[in-house]
Amino acid sequence: MMKKRLLIILSFILIANYVFAQSPITGIIKTSNGAPVPNATVLIRGTKISAIADAEGKFSIDSKQDLPFYLRVSSVGYKSQDFQILKLQDTPFELVLIESELLDEIVVTSRRRSEVLQDVPIAITVIGGQAAENAGAFNVNRLKELVPSVQLYASNARNTTLNIRGLGSTFGLTNDGIDPGVGFYVDGVYQARPAATSTDFLDIEQIEILRGPQGTLFGKNTTAGAFNITTAKPTQTPSGKVELSFGNYNFMQAKTSVTGGVAKNLAARLSISGTQRDGTIFNTKEERRYSGQNNLGFKGQLYYTPSDKLQVLLSGDVSIQHPAGYPLVIAGVTTTERSAYRQYAKIVSDLGYQQPVVNPSSRTINTNTPWKHDQSIGGISANVDYKIGNGTLTSTTAWRFWNWNPTNDRDFSELSALTKSQGNSRHDQYSQEVRYAGNIAEKVSGVIGVFALAQNLKGLDQTEEVGKDQWRFVQTGNTGAQALYSTPGLLDGYGIRTNSTIKSLSTAVFAQADWEFLKNLHILPGLRYTYDKKDVNYDRVTYGGLQTSNADLLALKAAVYSNQQFNTSVDNNNLSGNATLSYRPTTKLNAYGTFSTAYKPVGVNVGGLPTTSNGQADLSLAVVKPEYVQHYELGVKTKPVKGAIVNISAFNTDIKDYQTNVQSPQLGVNRGYLANAEKVNVKGLEVDGTYQLGKFLTLNAAMAYLDGKYVKFTNAPLPLEETGHTELINGVATQVAFKDASGGRLPGISKWNVSGGAEFSNPGNLATAAGRYFIAADASYRSEYSSNPTPSRVLNVEGYSLLNARLGFKSDKFSVFVWARNIANKNYYEQLQAAAGNSGLYAGVLGDPRTYGVTLRYSL
Repeated sequence: MMKKRLLIILSFILIANYVFAQSPITGIIKTSNGAPVPNATVLIRGTKISAIADAEGKFSIDSKQDLPFYLRVSSVGYKSQDFQILKLQDTPFELVLIESELLDEIVVTSRRRSEVLQDVPIAITVIGGQAAENAGAFNVNRLKELVPSVQLYASNARNTTLNIRGLGSTFGLTNDGIDPGVGFYVDGVYQARPAATSTDFLDIEQIEILRGPQGTLFGKNTTAGAFNITTAKPTQTPSGKVELSFGNYNFMQAKTSVTGGVAKNLAARLSISGTQRDGTIFNTKEERRYSGQNNLGFKGQLYYTPSDKLQVLLSGDVSIQHPAGYPLVIAGVTTTERSAYRQYAKIVSDLGYQQPVVNPSSRTINTNTPWKHDQSIGGISANVDYKIGNGTLTSTTAWRFWNWNPTNDRDFSELSALTKSQGNSRHDQYSQEVRYAGNIAEKVSGVIGVFALAQNLKGLDQTEEVGKDQWRFVQTGNTGAQALYSTPGLLDGYGIRTNSTIKSLSTAVFAQADWEFLKNLHILPGLRYTYDKKDVNYDRVTYGGLQTSNADLLALKAAVYSNQQFNTSVDNNNLSGNATLSYRPTTKLNAYGTFSTAYKPVGVNVGGLPTTSNGQADLSLAVVKPEYVQHYELGVKTKPVKGAIVNISAFNTDIKDYQTNVQSPQLGVNRGYLANAEKVNVKGLEVDGTYQLGKFLTLNAAMAYLDGKYVKFTNAPLPLEETGHTELINGVATQVAFKDASGGRLPGISKWNVSGGAEFSNPGNLATAAGRYFIAADASYRSEYSSNPTPSRVLNVEGYSLLNARLGFKSDKFSVFVWARNIANKNYYEQLQAAAGNSGLYAGVLGDPRTYGVTLRYSL
């Protein structure tokens, strides 16, 4: 009898629940200030049942779901939100949407806790993931057109220089023995190799670019700034999105992401991205295209949230790239100060070749060695957040890898001179960071943490090889007296094979506080202790060429390439810090001043060392001294009128023992080596502003003035055109290899950098979809900059401007737009560099030509 009654009661409850759930749900959708949101979409999650709000934001939807269930509410210009319906009610539900485009409410995590951007006394630029994608910035390289203070130069993924305000990494060919000065973080994980900047973005939520030293906030020391990238986390509510793009040069890009609950308190997310594009540079000798794209990326996440206090995020990602190489095009030939016999024109004439025609607009090369730049990069991480008191204890554990397999033709021509350059590398890194961030007291907040990073970087059978024409380039006599160099087969296939290992350890303790010691007046002291250690094993052996026992011939071969072996172990520690004073009388003003010190750890040379007069490696150059930074900055963040933000910062940075890259005229160090400039200075002024008029018009503009100079660099390498320079020393004309470059400008720094953009949108319908039609454009300008460690007359990149635009329709679920980049089809160089041996030839990295296409997005 009791069982029968229970069955009757249970049946009644189920029927009642079903009946109640059948009742229409009514409500009104409002903004945060109470205004109605017209034409918003209301969807019952997990179903196709939806409704459209009317002009007053009112809606009614018939539910056929058992309680509880979720309503997903979305509208263009607002953050999509889920509202859980636990029980029905007679009165309409009031659902509040937050405008996604409120510029003064952008939340950042750069100080390891969530804060409103304008409240943070640091020069920060924030780019939303959707905004970056709309502007065509599917990797970091494209961001430099949006943020004037960012400089990124890359002849390939390995040879990438990422700088902020002209500082960070050595300019030119990458040497694995140096640490970057710009931190690159994705979901709290430090990524040590600059090649990470070449991978396609996956599920980017927000990109924060911090300018200036940030060593008291982040695990790895950052002397110039940091990229803090966050990606979208998994959600319990099922959703997904798909994006497809098509363009000229057979450009195709596909992205997809799905997320949802897989168990109680456990959600998952899977994202995939693929990019394909034909090359923009044609090799007339091989009849194939280079400088294309062939990228594939995967990312998977599990998000466990057993309580309001504990969140655990497990992530894994891998990116695989097999592009058709990134060759440099011949940019010019200059006359050096060597004899007429050793000029490039005479050399190629004697070899039976014609001097190449310099025509970068043709976008052609004729190299005889295939270019290849294959890489795979990825890793796994575990991020644990646990709320304790008024703060959060965070542990971030990660392992990452990088594999690099290139082939380059470093004479940049059809000659068989420097025919092969392969810097194969394998990298593993293990990192652990533990920090606590939050409110310590009513007037005090801050962060304290510990960090450890272990790296194992191997150069595996790195090869450089010359061919049959090299004999003519390496003669050091002025008249061709070294006739033995023309001995048949002497240098054919002659090269070096290098195996090297760098094992490094970096540990740190860091802390920073924010104390409001007087009303509206904050002091922010920070301190950091760092210990760094590097153990290096370098072993380079020669191979190939004519096998002979003739001492004279062996000496000539050794003058081109020689064996080099060395082991070294170096370590150093550093105590640095900062102090910031911030005045915030209202929500419309934040004025601050900062003094900070920072340091970049000791470096080691693993790209080949110059030789001394007796032909031995100059081991005094094996170790590069650390950089020491003193930085001053004044800034003000304002909201002058409703919808507008204007921020200004002025700074001065002095660096002692600046780590710079040197290109040597010796062939055996053609990859360059590291050295110290005694002192450099960079100072500048930055202004950036945004203005938003409702959802109809958005304007943004930014300007950076940068002035970077060598204050003292007494032993700088000669620029290309001065190679062979002689000076009277003790009354004797003596050839020198170095000069005093004090007062010269730093490479890679344009004095004027400007960017701006505008987007205008208007409500409308596409078929049955309500949304907004929009037209947008952005432009950027960079003035001339030096492309050589020592100022040169010829290795300067001319200033250039770029214009991009897009036009289309967007709704909360669907968008389609056409786009074009470099609309004027401007031919421009991003970088220039001398060919190995400094005979007068130099080559350049060409920027992309005009590209255009269409993008379609759909959200589930």
